[in-house]
Amino acid sequence: MDSSYENVIKNLLRNPSSIKTKSQAKQLHAQIVKTRGSRSVSLATIILRIYSDLNLLKESLQVFNTFCYVPTKAFKSVIKCYSCNGYFLDSLACFVEMRGFGKLPGQDVFPAVIRACTHLKELRFGESVHGCVVRFGMESDLYTGNALMNMYAKLQVSSHDCHVFDKIPQSEKNHFDTLSGRRVEKGTRLDSVSKIFQMMPNKDVVSWNTVIGGNVQSGLYEEALDMLREMSNANLKPDCFTLSSILPVFARHVDVTKGKEIHGYAIRHGFDKDEFIASSLIDMYATCTRVEDSYRVFDLLPQKDDVSWNTIIAGCVQNGAFDEGLRFFRQMLAANVKPVEVTFSAILPACAHLTTLHLGKQLHAYITRMRFDQNMYIASSLVDMYAKCGKIMTARWIFDRMEVHDSVSWTVIIMGYALNGHAREAIILFENMERERIKPNAVAYLAILTACSHAGLVDEGWNYFTSMSKCGVSPDIEHYAAIADLLGRAGRLSEAYKFITDMPIKPTGGIWATLLSACRVHKNVDLAEKVAKEMTTTDPGNMGPYLLLSNMYSAAGRWKDASKLRTNMKKKGMRKPPACSWIEVRNKVHGFVSGDTSHPYYEQIHEALRDLYERLKQEGYVPEMSEALHDVDEEQKGDLLYTHSERLAIAFGIISTPAGTTIRITKNLRVCVDCHTAIKFISKILGREIIVRDNSRFHHFKDGNCSCGDYW
Repeated sequence: MDSSYENVIKNLLRNPSSIKTKSQAKQLHAQIVKTRGSRSVSLATIILRIYSDLNLLKESLQVFNTFCYVPTKAFKSVIKCYSCNGYFLDSLACFVEMRGFGKLPGQDVFPAVIRACTHLKELRFGESVHGCVVRFGMESDLYTGNALMNMYAKLQVSSHDCHVFDKIPQSEKNHFDTLSGRRVEKGTRLDSVSKIFQMMPNKDVVSWNTVIGGNVQSGLYEEALDMLREMSNANLKPDCFTLSSILPVFARHVDVTKGKEIHGYAIRHGFDKDEFIASSLIDMYATCTRVEDSYRVFDLLPQKDDVSWNTIIAGCVQNGAFDEGLRFFRQMLAANVKPVEVTFSAILPACAHLTTLHLGKQLHAYITRMRFDQNMYIASSLVDMYAKCGKIMTARWIFDRMEVHDSVSWTVIIMGYALNGHAREAIILFENMERERIKPNAVAYLAILTACSHAGLVDEGWNYFTSMSKCGVSPDIEHYAAIADLLGRAGRLSEAYKFITDMPIKPTGGIWATLLSACRVHKNVDLAEKVAKEMTTTDPGNMGPYLLLSNMYSAAGRWKDASKLRTNMKKKGMRKPPACSWIEVRNKVHGFVSGDTSHPYYEQIHEALRDLYERLKQEGYVPEMSEALHDVDEEQKGDLLYTHSERLAIAFGIISTPAGTTIRITKNLRVCVDCHTAIKFISKILGREIIVRDNSRFHHFKDGNCSCGDYW
């Protein structure tokens, strides 16, 4: 062989890191085998290291399997190559085999082994490796320390035996058990992170990021901020991982000012185009209810991955921007970004709120095809979506198919039955949840109180309310509101008034509004005046009490008082929000306002209403004129009674769907008494089920009856 070529090979063997590609490595390997044979252990070890550094697992194993007696360096190369290629169990098994031969690991192999423990969630084995690190005096190594901190930060302390750990020789296991057992007894996983961090003589940005991230994941936000300040004092600049870790702290504290400071830092250092940073910023602004800023950050991203899409969708839904959430979801699909499980958990609540049942069904079909339907969070979201679209039996079917039920899934199905007027079923489910030893939380109690309120089950509701404190759940303002609503609906107005005034929590305008509505239903004008006064004091900008009281005056024939009140409203610039209803027909949502003539099918709708009105009168329907003249939730008077927004939507549903099809309507305000009566007649005359979701509950009209039992 040419001497110059021989020198090149020698130089490459002395400096293996100069080999950068697979082809170069295989050429060098071939030349060595050709010129020097394949029996040299030292040369084979060098070739194995080259393959390992290039993450060429197949070639590494081919060389490794040629050894009769495996040298320590060969073990190290294969252990690292296994770990880098994601074969974590094989990496640990090889490490155990190496220790079984009595070979000593070095600081260059420990990071790979600890990384494998982290990915496999093998905490006990990782603690044993930590013991080995301490035993051989390698705890001061920077990369080993970073790997150990990352492991303790990510893994929960577990007492179960790990299957890999059992392969360690007994003598080694006894020694490791002593070390790791002592360490676990001293404190939590974050104690271990902190101790390792403090003992490290040298720390890099990764070290600081790991301990900051560990504090954030454990909810120790102040500690995380303190570490960020210390990092700056150590003359280390935060990188994109630091910022993405710390931004959730400001989201948690709703501190948009400090969040903006981090945003500014990211822009100045060019991190704002990083997908992880951008997603954290989107989430931070959305959590701080600055969703417009979330839009801007998202729009400026040059490349959008599934994380950024899911974050903006979730931010929209959390802030009530449901239409925007759906718009981003459609754009995500158009961009050929494949939805993942968290996508559906984020978008399904938008379908539930907007009652877009058709889209919800399409998403359900996609979820089933992708085999996401056994994901507990997605299944719970599906239960919620179907329940809020009035399909309570479909919701129950999904709930029953779930392999495991947590407090969220139980609460969702209980609330679904409550809102759909099935109080007894809700109570049975609540009792089943308790029998399954799932402790009811505050939301579960709110669901069962809502069920009792909507069904007039005063005694049952009061018993659940008084049992909350016994179960360690403190009632909050929503629970008090539910009881006030329960008493008010049942006509126990004086008792409800006393309950509200004796509350340990300051009453809100919403609680007074529930009692004021009850006063209107039960025609108690005197108490209504007292309640309205309390309500205007608590919430002076709310026009609700003025409207309710004005309508009560009118219904009682006190026209001067009604006129005076409405004059005061005009002077204060108060305007009543328009009532509107909408219906989904052939994948399109149609909205209606009372007396609306703008719809393209208005003439057909108007004709259908006139025909329907005549048939209603023949069946014995008599309009409630007091409702027509002055109703808080309605808009028009006199002969326009039959053009309330929900009736327009129902008429459109009648002319747009085949006979017998269920009609689903959503309304932004409470259904008035007259419309409630009329829709019962319509369901009987047409032989259709009509489901109306107002701002309080669901009304299932069928055969002249309503699921609420006329109690709403």
